[in-house]
Amino acid sequence: MSVTPATMRRLMREITELKNNPPEGIRVVTSEENMLELTGIVEGPEQTPYAGGYFRVRFQFTHEFPAAPPKCWFTTKIFHPNVSSAGEICVNTLKKDWQASYGIAYILVTIKCLLIYPNPESALDEEAGKLLLEDYDAYFSRAKLITSVHATPRTRPPEFDTPSTDSGGESSTKSIPVLISTPTMVPPSQHITLPVPVPASSPRKSLSPAPPAQPLQSSPANTLPSTLSSNTISSKDCKERLAPLGTANSNIVGPVATATSKAVKRAATAGGSGVEKRKKALKRL
Repeated sequence: MSVTPATMRRLMREITELKNNPPEGIRVVTSEENMLELTGIVEGPEQTPYAGGYFRVRFQFTHEFPAAPPKCWFTTKIFHPNVSSAGEICVNTLKKDWQASYGIAYILVTIKCLLIYPNPESALDEEAGKLLLEDYDAYFSRAKLITSVHATPRTRPPEFDTPSTDSGGESSTKSIPVLISTPTMVPPSQHITLPVPVPASSPRKSLSPAPPAQPLQSSPANTLPSTLSSNTISSKDCKERLAPLGTANSNIVGPVATATSKAVKRAATAGGSGVEKRKKALKRL
């Protein structure tokens, strides 16, 4: 593969940063002979059938990077609606929604979030997508079995012995914004307690963490907004849910409307009787 010197410098910076200050559950491995032979390792998120597994994602950079996304595919077998049997990944971040400002960390965080919120309506693996929609328990068992056989090593990969810390030894708070633009779905039988922040783009409230919401109940078509952030990757980082909007400027109905209507009628009746009395008095004069 061939890349420009500027692209090479950028990739070296990204790889160095990821090795020195990796996001939670994400590591990268490079070849000693060629730094561009890059493999990302994504730890299976808790409360998913991929928990306990370590999934390797191979990167291939071209001369078009960063204007065009790199090629990425799973080299670890996984049962997931948005990953084909050949390891191809279906997510818009690696296709039409790619931006030159995105990088390796952005891609790996997006992939980890995809493990938490699969999208069966945009499935590359039709069997996994259909099973997720029709029988989540069966999907969970199948995905967990594949994970235990193909993605769960006897010992944890040595790359994860390096903690997710900054140069000062403290937990890093560096933000990695992530956008998954394809609609995603919360597993129907898996309840995950999530916060309810309001995106910064909303004019109603400023962005601030809210108290934990009640666990999401089952819904066959629960779509999720897509702004994701933080290098502490967990279910609550991979989903933000808008609080329901109230009905503004609605018509008044019910007892209030009835009372208002009666009051108006009484006022009209009272006003009309006063006019008639004045007319009779003038006639008598």
